[in-house]
Amino acid sequence: MQLRFPFLPLEMHPPLTLHRHPMCAEIIEEFQKCHLDHPVKKFFGECTDLKIKLDRCFRQEKALKRKANFEESKKFKEQLQAYKREIAEENQE
Repeated sequence: MQLRFPFLPLEMHPPLTLHRHPMCAEIIEEFQKCHLDHPVKKFFGECTDLKIKLDRCFRQEKALKRKANFEESKKFKEQLQAYKREIAEENQE
């Protein structure tokens, strides 16, 4: 039997490496410092505000990456369609 708590987010944050999350570097450092400064209080919500900020920052970062990837894929699709048209015209001649 597995306990389910719908009001608690069970997801962990991604690995907190600064080079992978340059937008959130400052918040990551604050969050890690909070965990070091409060080894027991962190379990009782001492660092929760920073965790919420970190989650928001990760969401914004992901949205920006998603938008950039979409634009890149759009350009690639256009290039592919142009290439297909070019090949089709060559085959007709």
